[in-house]
Amino acid sequence: MNAPSGEQIEIAHGDERVAIVEVGGGIRTYSAGGRDLLDGYAADERSSSGRGEVLAPWPNRIRDGSYEFDGRRHQLPLNEPDRGNAIHGLVRETPWSAVERAASRVVMEHVLDPQPGYPFSLSLRIEYQLSDEGLSVRMTATNTGTDRCPYGTGAHPYLTIGNGAIDKAVLQVPARTVLSSDARGIPDGSASVEGTEYDFVRPRTIEATRLDHAFTDLVRDEDGLARVHLSDPDTGRRLSLWVDGSYGYLMLFTGDPLPDVNRRSLAVEPMTCPPNAFQSGEALIVLEPGQSASTAWGIGPMRDRGRN
Repeated sequence: MNAPSGEQIEIAHGDERVAIVEVGGGIRTYSAGGRDLLDGYAADERSSSGRGEVLAPWPNRIRDGSYEFDGRRHQLPLNEPDRGNAIHGLVRETPWSAVERAASRVVMEHVLDPQPGYPFSLSLRIEYQLSDEGLSVRMTATNTGTDRCPYGTGAHPYLTIGNGAIDKAVLQVPARTVLSSDARGIPDGSASVEGTEYDFVRPRTIEATRLDHAFTDLVRDEDGLARVHLSDPDTGRRLSLWVDGSYGYLMLFTGDPLPDVNRRSLAVEPMTCPPNAFQSGEALIVLEPGQSASTAWGIGPMRDRGRN
């Protein structure tokens, strides 16, 4: 019997194990030292609540699923009907192909053909690589059509440190600005995080803070990467998620309204653009025919000598 997520492609390096799925091309599980770093799902299940999914050709939401590009109006299917939005792109349920395989590396590819609401052609390629530094994910999109096209991408991992509810976890987010949203999850303003409950520039306990917010103005380290850190003060377990300069936004979600999440893990979603970018144009990537755009992010345990 086939798994709901299709073929399971496993890669390994040292004590790290990752399962990539055929359906959606995303990450089903990631563990190190026998402990889960991601709140994933079983091989006999479908991804729920966006777990591990690839978000393209846009992340997050488009209000009414409608947008104008180069003088033409387009209407996408509303796959978030209760809010009247198109959400998380067009490739989450599509088959991907493993075109390159090695013990610690796999490359997944998918061709996004023109369709209602997105009459453009994209070739999508994701390289998953395990190393001593953890898991790196490189996404490349190439416009294979004859017209230029709008594009954005993101990912939807749920981080876990395995201590039950995340309320006691210590979180650090290198973001100086948080976006506010209306009841439909569409941005309606922005503000400095300083002095607010959304200020995690310095590490602090999440406690009862409810997060379903996009953050930007990321503070980057000398290597150009912005890093989110999550740790358990009781066990010392720590992990980090990094994004390169192509990702200017991070969506953080504690999953309070979702029974299968409900604060047991924390979604940290790299995004190249904010929600509703197809309408606002903010940070939207425009690919000319033949042009490519590459993005990179990664995740891994932070190890101390003699302890993980």
